[in-house]
Amino acid sequence: MTERVASCVWRVSPEVLLALDERFGDPVDAYVNGSQVWLRDDGPAGAALEWRLHPVAGFRRPPGVGPYDLLETVVYALRAGEPLPAPIESLWDGLEAFPCYGDEVEPAPLAAACTAALGIPPLAFGVADHDGIGDAWERSGGRTSVLDALLEQFGGS
Repeated sequence: MTERVASCVWRVSPEVLLALDERFGDPVDAYVNGSQVWLRDDGPAGAALEWRLHPVAGFRRPPGVGPYDLLETVVYALRAGEPLPAPIESLWDGLEAFPCYGDEVEPAPLAAACTAALGIPPLAFGVADHDGIGDAWERSGGRTSVLDALLEQFGGS
């Protein structure tokens, strides 16, 4: 049986990136595929959440910017009014938040807790089959949108 987990999503925007920086600080991890990750205890009743900035399908990192410097470089450029290393929409699709460690959380309380933590309400929330989405992403060689797959599972939001 496929495990489904509550999840919230936001489309990438300067506001989301700046809120992540202001409220969460540096990610705890970054990946060569463009993902940026925070682990925080700001879910309902203090549940641990993973906040993951998902790369676009077919992600290509801008030349001269490492995986651990990418978000910092983009946020700095946004704040300083300087040119971005690449358009935001060519880097990330959006942000997802979901419970870690098998914690069971319902979607609506998760959305409320995420809104309080980030200061921006999610575009959509529901339950997701992360294994199915991950398998499809792997089969495509990273050429599918995780955010689009999540939205489809939420009912086409």
